[in-house]
Amino acid sequence: MSKASCANEVPLPENSVNWSPVFSLALCVIGLITAELLPIGLLTPMANELGITEGMAGQTVTTTAIVALVASLLVAPATRRFDRRVVLLFFTFLFIASNVLVAMAPNYAALLAGRVLLGISIGGFWSMIAAVTMRLVPKERVPRALSIVFGGSAIAMAVATPLGTYLGAIIGWRGVFLVTGGLGVIALIWQFIALPSMSPNVPSRLSTLFSLLKRPQVALGIAASILIFGGHFAFFTYLRPFLETVTRVNVSGVSVMILGFGVANVVGTFVSGAMIHRSLRLTLALMPILMCLVAFGLVVFGGLAPIAALLVAGWGFAFGGVPVAWTTWLTRTVPDQIESGGGLQVASIQLAMTVGAGVGGVLVDRSGVLVVPTISGAIFIVAAGLVLIGLRPQNS
Repeated sequence: MSKASCANEVPLPENSVNWSPVFSLALCVIGLITAELLPIGLLTPMANELGITEGMAGQTVTTTAIVALVASLLVAPATRRFDRRVVLLFFTFLFIASNVLVAMAPNYAALLAGRVLLGISIGGFWSMIAAVTMRLVPKERVPRALSIVFGGSAIAMAVATPLGTYLGAIIGWRGVFLVTGGLGVIALIWQFIALPSMSPNVPSRLSTLFSLLKRPQVALGIAASILIFGGHFAFFTYLRPFLETVTRVNVSGVSVMILGFGVANVVGTFVSGAMIHRSLRLTLALMPILMCLVAFGLVVFGGLAPIAALLVAGWGFAFGGVPVAWTTWLTRTVPDQIESGGGLQVASIQLAMTVGAGVGGVLVDRSGVLVVPTISGAIFIVAAGLVLIGLRPQNS
């Protein structure tokens, strides 16, 4: 690193932390996740106005996820020579541009183009979160900082779909995307003011991704996290049909239970910071164990609405700590290649989401909704076993 670059770095006092940069990242995360999920609640008006099917409109979510997966692997090597502050600002600008393009889209091709830009922004931003957070706060404050950033994700997942649907009925689906883009403008200005200059620490290349997987602890941790995220999305994607057919609640009841999941997820995200401070390894194992108990509990007691509601909220609480704990594990396991490690982690999560939802769909169609939580619970047991038997995170 050059002397000039070092001079631009903002020193971080151990006893007094400036949390403004962290909150600026959290605000951007809220916008990113909101934009990613908005089509779920706006499929019908989007499809009607653009003259496409709802299935085609739904593919905008899939397109974003696939592009995010690829982008997460390529960002670190592609931007290895640039100030990380500039790179983050660029991805936030892409986020704004994507929402504007979607809001102005005259046809399906323009709509997909906007979602491609969003995928690049999401993949790039998420792959850098761990590395940037490590440089914004002292080492002992990293779990807390990550809980703030991922708290933004939890908040967005809880409110994005219902709020988007509500606002869509008032200002139209295009207006909703413009409002989301406006949120990105606020985040961009905040980041421009708050983020310090951060020169790249270690040059990253595509080959670095494969070298990281050769490290036993990295490979084991990635495998365990894939199982947890895959098991989660295998069941959570089909939570609504489970609640409608097994618990036998109406649409309003489903909405209330999913809202309960979201609120508990936010609480779990922030509580996990304190848990990680006590023991990272125990937190990594405890979350899938709790999710396993909830999954099996839903199989047994899923027909009782009050108990099912509590169990769904318990699932949300347990899963809330998963992204924070695994990102903290990453910062402690590969601090020398944290950006490449972040890209690898984001790609593995996107893969787990895709495969988990796909496998869950096949199981639902062939064997019914009850088999999915059973399989998910078994997957969580395997994941917890991998953590307890083989994983040795530093400062655990």
